[in-house]
This record gives sequence, C-alpha cells and structure tokens, in this order.
Amino acid sequence: MDKYHFQYCQKIVVLSKDLKKVLLCKRKGEADFDGVFSFIGGKMEITDSSIIDGLRREKNEEVGSTFKVRVFPKFSINVLFRKKDGNSMILPHYLAIHEKGDIQLNEEYSEYKWVDLDTLQTFEPKIPKIHEVVRDLMKLLTFAKEEEFVLL
Repeated sequence: MDKYHFQYCQKIVVLSKDLKKVLLCKRKGEADFDGVFSFIGGKMEITDSSIIDGLRREKNEEVGSTFKVRVFPKFSINVLFRKKDGNSMILPHYLAIHEKGDIQLNEEYSEYKWVDLDTLQTFEPKIPKIHEVVRDLMKLLTFAKEEEFVLL
C-alpha cells in the first residue's frame, strides 16, 4: 500500500450576501455521505491549472456557471477525512460569498438549502464539523479585504 496516497478535495463554503445563511447541498449516490448535506466542491484534477481554477471548475460543475460567488483564496480550514474505502482526503475549506445567480444542481446532489447560521448546529443530516468550519471561516471577514476575493 502506498503510504502517501491521498486526495486533495477543495470545498467552497458559500455564505448568503447578508452573511446570515450557508449553502448546503444533499449528496446523492456518494459512498460515504449519501443523503447527507455538505458543502460544494471536489477533487483537484490534473487539468486544473491552479487552486482557483479547480474551485471554479467544481463550482460550475456542481451548481452551475451562472451561480457566481466571491471566494477568499488566501486561507483555508483544513480537515482530514478517512473514507470508508481506506483512502484519506485533505479537505481545504474556502470562504465564499454569493454574488448573483441561481443554483442549478448537477446529478451529484438531490437538493440544496440555504441554512440559517443560527440553526446550523442543530440542522441535520449534515457532515460532521460543518458548524465549526463555518464559525472559523467567518473570522476571516474581520480582516479580509474586498480586493482579495476572486469571482468564480
């Protein structure tokens, strides 16, 4: 077994424009979290020329190219996840704010919800650590400058 085998799987934590809700999408047909709400995002691919390019590609694939967000790419909250098949994933979570556009889910998801941050901790079913990741990423809003955000 290769002791360095892992996947790099970027996640985008999308807040509503008013910063009071977070976008969660319900996984469909996924081995580890079928029927559970999670953030959008996915694995980097060899065709991605940068982290931003990978984030943009995943956003476009999962919620559509007309759904626009501004992402803060300078910092991420990183989570280690061990899949049921034994593989490990590094999950960097990036803060984003919805700019405009409607969500057009792909086949990976069955539904989406804008979940109020005040009820996020008790909202179910969701992947573990969602509440903590959102709480920690929101701290970036205290020093992130508008010009440091990138439109996806």
